[in-house]
Amino acid sequence: MIMRKIGLVCLIVAGFFSVVFSSCSKDDPEPEAKLVVSTEALTFSADGETKPFHVQSNTAFQVSSAESWCTLSPTSGADGTIKIEATVPKNPTAANRTSVITVTAGSLTKQLTVTQSGSIILNLSDDEFEVPVGGQQITIQIESSGTYSIDIEGAWIDEASGSTNTTQKFDIDPNLAYLGRTGTITFTLNGVSKTVSVVQAGNPLNIADDNTGMSSNAMTLAAAIKVGWNLGNTLEAMSVNNGVYSANETMWGNAMTTKTLIDGIKAAGFDAVRLPCAWTGYLENTTNYRIKDSWLKRVSEVLDYCIANDMHVIINIHWDGGWLEEHPLYANQVDVNKKQKALWEQIAVYFRNYDEHLLFAGTNEVHANYGNPTTENITVQQSFNQTFVDAVRSTGGKNKYRNLIVQAYNTNITHANNYMTMPTDAAGVTNRLMAEVHFYDPYDFTLDNSATSKYLWGADFAGNPNCSTWGQEAWVDEAFGIVKTKFIDNSIPVILGEYGLMYRSSLPEPALTSHKQARVNYLHYVNQAAKAKGLKTFYWDSGFTGNGGSGLFNRATGAQVYADAIDAIVSAYD
Repeated sequence: MIMRKIGLVCLIVAGFFSVVFSSCSKDDPEPEAKLVVSTEALTFSADGETKPFHVQSNTAFQVSSAESWCTLSPTSGADGTIKIEATVPKNPTAANRTSVITVTAGSLTKQLTVTQSGSIILNLSDDEFEVPVGGQQITIQIESSGTYSIDIEGAWIDEASGSTNTTQKFDIDPNLAYLGRTGTITFTLNGVSKTVSVVQAGNPLNIADDNTGMSSNAMTLAAAIKVGWNLGNTLEAMSVNNGVYSANETMWGNAMTTKTLIDGIKAAGFDAVRLPCAWTGYLENTTNYRIKDSWLKRVSEVLDYCIANDMHVIINIHWDGGWLEEHPLYANQVDVNKKQKALWEQIAVYFRNYDEHLLFAGTNEVHANYGNPTTENITVQQSFNQTFVDAVRSTGGKNKYRNLIVQAYNTNITHANNYMTMPTDAAGVTNRLMAEVHFYDPYDFTLDNSATSKYLWGADFAGNPNCSTWGQEAWVDEAFGIVKTKFIDNSIPVILGEYGLMYRSSLPEPALTSHKQARVNYLHYVNQAAKAKGLKTFYWDSGFTGNGGSGLFNRATGAQVYADAIDAIVSAYD
């Protein structure tokens, strides 16, 4: 009985499991597949980068790129949302490139387009050239993805003919300077720049002595000069503010100097020109005081205008911001002479192939103040003269024999007589030095624009209250006689480097007519007296022909503005 009950239970349980297993064996329906990609496209820069996208799937998926340069991480995933990073390196070509990323989950597929910009290609065959002092042509091979621009730093580097987009040629001018130089050629394409350095050697400081075209000693050369003129307020135009020097030929109001102007000066009867020059505003640095090639070239252009007219020319270091002119003091002596030497070595080397038509003048109106100089002032000022002579002679060539001009303290005639001694010249060089003084006496007539100034001068106006009471004809004769005795009689020519007076055009009549006559009288007498005593005069022309100016010519055309004043000067030598 019991056994039968147990058997019945077993049959019931077995039947239940049979039903259960029978139900489980039927196919369940699969869930609906899902695949979502966060973007349809990725854009990459030419330099390459990594960018993410996301894949959402309810089943396993795989990711692949059609191009090997696009790599993916990870390349597969399970269900859920997964971040994939696509990495693209720098594009080595200038062309854009594309790839396709494929995402597969079961029977579903999604694709992303990958685009990368082409690179800017700018490759140069060279990044530096060393060029000999005599110059040469250089060639640069260029691989580029487009049209580039060229920027040249250095007026002595010029694009040459025959260049193409793949081959650029440049002419490097001969270096006439003592110091070497470095310029650059920069190529730029769509913000990418590549620079080529051009390094050129300088000329030797000293070359073999050369007396070709240098036969005249100081007295002979001075005798060949009739009458001179100053290109004032032009090549020496510069300023200094808080120790910063700047310079520009036109910054003091004069036009750029042209050959037309110099031709006009020669046509008027002048046969010599003094070119007052500034240099500090044109320095590349204060380490070796290298003068910019562009400025040396510009000075040589003006010099050549004169040489083409068979004129003698004087080049100097003028006011130049006062570093030289205003510091004849022991405290400044070493530093000033260091710069004086460096500048004159460069000037002398650059211009040493010119013949005796070119003269150098070491300084201008060196002074500590306008009173009588001290022993210190004279000692230091004359050391500037000696440094100048030594620097020029050290360059050899024609400079061994070039006639040089040295200045009296403040170029004052009285100081010249009382204090000036000539520098020692180089061994074997004799009678090649000249002395320089200036003459603006009487000051109240020539330069004074105060209420107490005088507008009349000379015997014709003696006793007139508007005529100066000093500095008349007798003083002109005496002053010029002083330098004749001190220098000329000892075979040292004297250059009257500056003289002149302001024109007072604002005077009412009849005062203006009298002033014009006084100006003519003064200019004629000064030159007549200079001729008699043997001085060589250079009129100071400021370029300004209006009231208060001393200009005689139209700087733009070379035409004579005041023919009466010009004739007063030139006719003194007839």
